[in-house]
Amino acid sequence: MTAVISEHIEITPGTCGGKPRIAGHRIRVQDVVIWYKHQGMTSDEIVYQHPSITLADVHAALAYYYDHMEEIRQQIRESKAFAAQMAAKTPSIFQRQNRQEHSS
Repeated sequence: MTAVISEHIEITPGTCGGKPRIAGHRIRVQDVVIWYKHQGMTSDEIVYQHPSITLADVHAALAYYYDHMEEIRQQIRESKAFAAQMAAKTPSIFQRQNRQEHSS
């Protein structure tokens, strides 16, 4: 990792599952990638929504992503699979209420 990126990105076992994140924050590189590439947010919009990070942080996260693309893509896939698994196990409040209404 280059010196500039290492000022902005850190990996700490036990924090955010040991995934790369913006230094001093719990905002993972994969979060920035999802906001930027999948939700179409600009770097400025990301900073606006998360004012505790800088534009340099966002660009460092994106640079880290482009240097470790397959690793970050795998982390995103794993997170999506985990979320789907949890959603399947835990019905929403609406689903629980709906079941209760129909069983009464």
